[in-house]
Amino acid sequence: MIKAIAFDAYGTIFDVHSVALLAESLWPGRGDQLAALWRTKQIDYTRLRTMSDRYEPFSRVTRDALLHAGRSLGLDLDAAHLEALMTQYDRLAVFPDAALALRQLKALGLPLAILSNGDPPMLDAVVSNGRLADVFDHLLSVDRIGKFKTAPEAYALGPAAFGCEVNEILFVSSNGWDACGATWYGYTTFWINRGGLPPEELGVEPTATGRTMEDVFAFATAHLH
Repeated sequence: MIKAIAFDAYGTIFDVHSVALLAESLWPGRGDQLAALWRTKQIDYTRLRTMSDRYEPFSRVTRDALLHAGRSLGLDLDAAHLEALMTQYDRLAVFPDAALALRQLKALGLPLAILSNGDPPMLDAVVSNGRLADVFDHLLSVDRIGKFKTAPEAYALGPAAFGCEVNEILFVSSNGWDACGATWYGYTTFWINRGGLPPEELGVEPTATGRTMEDVFAFATAHLH
């Protein structure tokens, strides 16, 4: 039975590919390509740094990933472009289905949190700009423990904040690898498979899978404590 819900932020509530619109205006015909490579390299760097015990805040990781992606594509990524794109990352679009479902879940009286790789200033900015500051009881950042997901210490932030057993918390992510990591840790998990992707081949499956945040709401209401 569900007593609380923790959400991944980037890609789950906030559309990380919405930066492609700005990138497209800077480099016509290359925006989607840059946004996709930027995201891939960003996640690669979080894993490398955690495995090597070389933590840097997510803002630094994000900037470094952008620099690498731009250079890999041969783009003229000057200081002004870099700052514009990094600023845009603080203003990521909220998925429309997420905005509605979050408020519906809040109305049920469920404690809600974000549990993210993002460092506190990044989370504060994107949540504030998305007009969701009143929705969440906790903004949990891995910056507190210096390791990115899928490190167990990162997922441990959820039960510590909510004060309940880990299986009583629904962890929601649109990233299949994140949903698998949280399932390994012991959460009840929901994978929002927005892109219709195949499941990860990791020998573990999320508790439930759907395509939208409306599916999360339906699952949560069916499993309330």
